[in-house]
Amino acid sequence: MPWEGPHLILDSFPDAVVEVRHTLDEHRGTELPDPTTVRGAIFMGGPMSVNDADTLPSIADEIAWLHSALSLEVPVLGVCLGAQLLAKAAGAAITPAPHPEVGVSPVTITDPHDPLIGHLAPLTHAMHWHGEQFTLPAGAVAVARSAQTDVQMFRLGSSAWGMLFHLEVDNDLLEVWLAEPSMTAEAQRALGNDYRENLRGGLAALCPQRARTVFDQFAKQCDQRHTAPVTVTGGLIRAPLPGSMVLGGGQGI
Repeated sequence: MPWEGPHLILDSFPDAVVEVRHTLDEHRGTELPDPTTVRGAIFMGGPMSVNDADTLPSIADEIAWLHSALSLEVPVLGVCLGAQLLAKAAGAAITPAPHPEVGVSPVTITDPHDPLIGHLAPLTHAMHWHGEQFTLPAGAVAVARSAQTDVQMFRLGSSAWGMLFHLEVDNDLLEVWLAEPSMTAEAQRALGNDYRENLRGGLAALCPQRARTVFDQFAKQCDQRHTAPVTVTGGLIRAPLPGSMVLGGGQGI
């Protein structure tokens, strides 16, 4: 969705030209890029469920694309819904959480050696905004958890990560979310009538500078892949070098 784009993640790709794609807004039949031609892909969030593939064909298309990308070891980062898409592509079950996890709270890093999140060990604070959870995909390594959610982040192989929480959030992005009726409705149901004060008050615990290192590490993963044109769902990041592009964006970037 337009309000759930990559935001701070793009700072880790300073030399890239970004073309944001919102796949729900595209005509049916609009193809995602051939995964053999991209250096990496980032799939972002949205209010729908991965289990809506029967009624939202673009969800099914993205799951199929990710399945191919995993087999090709394309660097992939899934955030929130993007993490659920990646988990589904790897065979995990996505189910409703006991209750929504919304707001800033601690995340425990369980693998301090993970290339992306390890340097934030043993703990970091992050924005959460999800109502579903997933099992750990077969062959994956759990690298982070929260008090409510056992699998907050996982790594598949050496090139794919799914992250339920939002390290890309700062004050500017939160205000965009608080201007979106579907997100404020979710927040009010989860947090009550003081949801705006609750969410804004949690921002002080975040450290965008430390979070940036996670995305910088993912950018390095993309740089190491030598292919034709990198990918963000919510957008495409096209670097000026031949064969370098990043997918990013809305419903599933």
